[in-house]
Amino acid sequence: DVKTGKPLYESDVEDYSSVTAEYLLKKMMEDKAVVAITSGTPAVLGFTEERRKAAGSQFVDVGIAEETAVALASGIATGGGKPVYGVYSTFVQRTFDQLSQDLCINNSPATIVTFCASVYGMNDVTHLGIYDIPMMANIPNLVYLAPTTKEEYLAMLEWSLQQNEHPVAIRLPGGDMVADGKAVTKDFSRLNSYEVTKRGSKVAVIGLGTFYGLGKDAAELIEKRTGVRPTVVNPYYITGLDTQLLEELKKDHDVVVTLEDGILDGGFGEKIARFYGSSDVKVLNFGLKKEFLDRYDVQEVLTENRLTAEQIAEDVMELL
Repeated sequence: DVKTGKPLYESDVEDYSSVTAEYLLKKMMEDKAVVAITSGTPAVLGFTEERRKAAGSQFVDVGIAEETAVALASGIATGGGKPVYGVYSTFVQRTFDQLSQDLCINNSPATIVTFCASVYGMNDVTHLGIYDIPMMANIPNLVYLAPTTKEEYLAMLEWSLQQNEHPVAIRLPGGDMVADGKAVTKDFSRLNSYEVTKRGSKVAVIGLGTFYGLGKDAAELIEKRTGVRPTVVNPYYITGLDTQLLEELKKDHDVVVTLEDGILDGGFGEKIARFYGSSDVKVLNFGLKKEFLDRYDVQEVLTENRLTAEQIAEDVMELL
């Protein structure tokens, strides 16, 4: 509002930004090594002016200089600190060089939290959040994680801050935050270990991050219409394959479905398809086609890319 200077739209609903700020402020009070970094967007980490004052020198805004942010995070981590850099997915492209050269070659245990990495994120042609997986998930040494809930996210963040072996990035889900209250006991240091959340046969649905829920919905439709009870998998790890699980699926599964909230080219699903290339297992990769979208309607884009539970079930049923 121009006259009052107050925002026209305000929300006090808990989201990943506020959750992150609360978590980091608590950690900062307990551990002076914890440092939050932003590149001109403090709100992405939930750091309001009041929270920035509370954090003091443990909060650093480098300005619109993503390259500096990653280089700084790498340096702090190498020096024994615990940096957490919050960045919008669309701006990751600006710092690809530093991710590779400064962070991952040195294997610096910094934490990167990627926000709005989703078809549900920003929708301007210059601010698309659907290209981070091909950019980040193919850099050696980086562990890129995909939580599906608030609880999984906080567990991943806690693990990342405690470990000192890998640079870690966490890709936050798009859409409304899901909080199911379930305790997370997974040991994330066991890299690339997926979780089977529903055991079935013939069809396996691997739903990454945001689209894990979509995968569950599609699996329920398939079971309802065919009697086939699909296996449902939460993979957690974008950067690696659970080869033991994927090998086991060959025994009693004919179709493996992958779902990812990003472009298919160079993405997560292609890694799964490559693994099964010499086998009899058919793989269906669902995701977004490579294009520059602009001011789009999310539901239209999902439908065009056959990313509804109904369409996924239809495509799978053709193979049964």
